Amino acid sequence: MPWPKVEPKKFASIRELNGISQRTMDEHYELYKGYCGKVNEIQEKLNAVDRGAANQIYSDLRALRVDLSFAIGGVKNHELYFAHLGGKGGHPMPRVMEMVKRDFPSYDAWLADFKASGLAARGWVWLAYDHDFQTLTTSVGDAQNTFPIWNATPILALDVYEHAYWIDYGRARAKYIEAFFNNLDWSVVEQNLERAIAMQAVHK
Repeated sequence: MPWPKVEPKKFASIRELNGISQRTMDEHYELYKGYCGKVNEIQEKLNAVDRGAANQIYSDLRALRVDLSFAIGGVKNHELYFAHLGGKGGHPMPRVMEMVKRDFPSYDAWLADFKASGLAARGWVWLAYDHDFQTLTTSVGDAQNTFPIWNATPILALDVYEHAYWIDYGRARAKYIEAFFNNLDWSVVEQNLERAIAMQAVHK
């Protein structure tokens, strides 16, 4: 089956961050490159796998399908995460702020909940636009392939795997989350929301 080869993207946004070391970001980027490579490797193996041996308990097809979802999640989650770093933090831009205030008790309430979700999650926290309800929602995932909501587009992603912060903060994840928001480029999040809303007609 044809599959476009995944090539790692370049992100100027992950250099010279405030409170997140270059060593952390270099290691993090290498991890992302590994996910890209594994997507290509798994897809090649899927092209040759024996589908006649498919089995729900164990089969090569099952293992490859599950691992492909994990690897693709690793690519897409990290691309979203890297792309909106490199900013100066602060507050959301108008459209995001308007919808956060509309869909949550207040901006401060959303922010407190999102940060707390970052302490509760084992892998990722997302702010996503739900195309069915046409609202923003916060979700957590414990693995690269556990984004839990169908028909929703993530617009903001916080990586809380230990590799994202351990070099700089050890077990002090809350300090890393503060550093993340201090480096967030809200203009990119705004663009992500605008693209998600523009896709609304497709999702009806």
